[in-house]
Amino acid sequence: MTIVSNLPIYAMLVSFLTIFPIIIFGKNQNVREVFTFIAAFTKLYILFNLAKFVLDGNVVVCKLIQVLSFISIDFKVDGFGMLLAIVASSLWIVTSLYSIGYMRSLKEHAQTRYFCCFALALSATMGVAFSANLLTMYLFYELLSLSTYPLVTHNQDQDARTGGRKYLTYLLGTSIGLVLPAMIITYNLTGTLSFNEMGIFGNSIQIGTLTILLIMYLFGFAKAGLLPFHSWLPGAMVAPTPVSSLLHAVAVVKVGVFCIVRILTQIFGINLLSSTHLGTIVCVIAGLTVLVSSLVAISQDNLKRLLAFSTIGQLGYIVLAAGVASKLSVTGSMLHISMHAFGKITLFFCAGAIYVATGKKYISQMVGIGRRMPFTMVAFFIGSLSIIGLPLAGGFLSKWYMVLGTLDVGKSWVMVIYLISSFLNVAYFFPIIYKAFFCTDNESLFPNEIKEAPLAALLPPLVTASITVALFIFPDIFLNLAKIVVGVN
Repeated sequence: MTIVSNLPIYAMLVSFLTIFPIIIFGKNQNVREVFTFIAAFTKLYILFNLAKFVLDGNVVVCKLIQVLSFISIDFKVDGFGMLLAIVASSLWIVTSLYSIGYMRSLKEHAQTRYFCCFALALSATMGVAFSANLLTMYLFYELLSLSTYPLVTHNQDQDARTGGRKYLTYLLGTSIGLVLPAMIITYNLTGTLSFNEMGIFGNSIQIGTLTILLIMYLFGFAKAGLLPFHSWLPGAMVAPTPVSSLLHAVAVVKVGVFCIVRILTQIFGINLLSSTHLGTIVCVIAGLTVLVSSLVAISQDNLKRLLAFSTIGQLGYIVLAAGVASKLSVTGSMLHISMHAFGKITLFFCAGAIYVATGKKYISQMVGIGRRMPFTMVAFFIGSLSIIGLPLAGGFLSKWYMVLGTLDVGKSWVMVIYLISSFLNVAYFFPIIYKAFFCTDNESLFPNEIKEAPLAALLPPLVTASITVALFIFPDIFLNLAKIVVGVN
């Protein structure tokens, strides 16, 4: 059943309108942040009201602007869009709390601008999640790139400017140079840009044309971090840690893989991917991304760069599972967007808490840190379990569906990629945890005195780590949203 409602517009506008009181009360930090939290909780309330309709099998639609007689900016809320929206809005709350502890502890400059850009980025994310067609998704995708640029360059030093230039060059260059012409070709071939559960390409379109379009879309949405358009992501690690959390968990990269999965499933369609070599092309590109990024992560000493390459690999998992093109694997692909988000943001929160409390950012400097920051490192351990895909963390469930999906269609070589990458994940996460807790007194670089980060920087990773465990036991909301879209009972 289709329901017409303005709730999607309200969900998008609530964070955008918050920009104005944030600016007005910029000099009063407490009041400024109160408006951020009011907006965040209001957005989440609206989304849970929308989720009730979607979980009942309904689709919520509304029209924003009719650009031309054949082009409009429309919203459509289905299970997949609802999944991304709930992940982003719920993590906005904990990231805002973490930002207060991090930014104030380090006496960061331009905090008002920071919170404004953060709110605008969340509005852009809602726009992408609720897009009913490629044009709407593209416009909000670009808005997200522009709104996060000031966050990447927040430090305003040479490294930040270099990282920011690479960030915009990769993201805008690929979207304008590849996605925009691909959209024009798609419209000329089909007469529509609207998403459809069965895909929009007819049997008359040549497979060579479809192959070119597929590659343009895969590399055009560079926020997904597929090789070779991935280096913007480690380069953006010059930003403050809360921004890294935004990039890797709340918005940017999740929007990238969301766009690709949406196009694979509702522009090309699962049937077209599975019946042609198109699905194999997706799997090869994503599989190489998974393996190469995991190998590079092992060699990193900077903790945030390690987490960045780990993120590239996990994004590859999501695209790889969608390329397998079975209902179970696509379910796992969508589910992993939420599971990875909570696990990876926990790891970035922990990295930031370590920096706030000790000033350390290199793994080689963290031997024995578990004795000084036990709560932080336990949270880090839980986040690692989710990324690796081990039980008691939500990431196990999404990877389980991915593996079942490969077996369902007989693509055992894809399952080998999953297994190799998981072993590599263990190889770069577990040594950090082992050295943090199990080194000798002589090896430890920290005294036994416990000195955690300030509560506002410590509480968020504990919360997200707890949610990561809870999602292993109670995954129903995200799992059901994914199943509704794919049609899995």
